[in-house]
Amino acid sequence: MLFEMLVGLEVIDDDAYQAYRSAMKPILAGYGGSFGYDFKIAETLLSETPDNINRVFTIQFPSMKIMDQFFSDPDYLSAKTKYFESSVRSTTILASYEKNI
Repeated sequence: MLFEMLVGLEVIDDDAYQAYRSAMKPILAGYGGSFGYDFKIAETLLSETPDNINRVFTIQFPSMKIMDQFFSDPDYLSAKTKYFESSVRSTTILASYEKNI
């Protein structure tokens, strides 16, 4: 069973965010993770958070434990510090769940 999160972001620098994605994708793949869906959002009609959301995606891992290992990986944290923190104003976890393959 996969573990998946539905994530909303407010991306404020598309180029830096793309550099982040490029840097972290090989690390993500090394943990067996992947992106399922990825959308740029033009308009939000209803929200449960005061944060703006202009990007929505799913990210999948073989398990929650592996997801935790990925998010604490030193190489991932380096990419996050270098690119993500300057390119994203806010992060909203919309949902997390186990998913049958």
